[in-house]
Amino acid sequence: MATPDFIRTLRRSIGHDLLWLPGVSAIVFDDEGRVLLNRRSDNGKWSLIGGIPEPGEQPAACAVREVEEETGVRCVVERVLVVQALRPVTYDNGDTCQYMDISFRCRAVGGEARVNDDESLEVGWFAVDALPELNEFGLLRIKQALVEAPTWFDPTSSE
Repeated sequence: MATPDFIRTLRRSIGHDLLWLPGVSAIVFDDEGRVLLNRRSDNGKWSLIGGIPEPGEQPAACAVREVEEETGVRCVVERVLVVQALRPVTYDNGDTCQYMDISFRCRAVGGEARVNDDESLEVGWFAVDALPELNEFGLLRIKQALVEAPTWFDPTSSE
């Protein structure tokens, strides 16, 4: 995932300290029920499409933008699947971030799946019963996107 300019500016002030950020994930299905994935250039692993909203950008608009920027596929958001604070992550350069992920079920409405920027090595459509190796994050969100259920959130309190 490319680092947005506004985060580079913040990092000049806060160094590698923990940065709390919004994030979006898009689970995009085509008319055949296949899910859109990309193999990331930063770690070589297959993943859902996602990114960080720009300041003032609505999360659903960010999901649509990220899908098109990374894959060439145009989509529409159908519903919110998950709202979840993720565990902090430390990147190779020492930066620490924690994301509030908002995952959306999306439907493809145009474009052709292709590598469309430098964030992906490959892009493709996969049948849900023939997915490449994915982390638990991606598998759970695909599972949630396949059922008609209320938006998932962690009801526990840290109090």
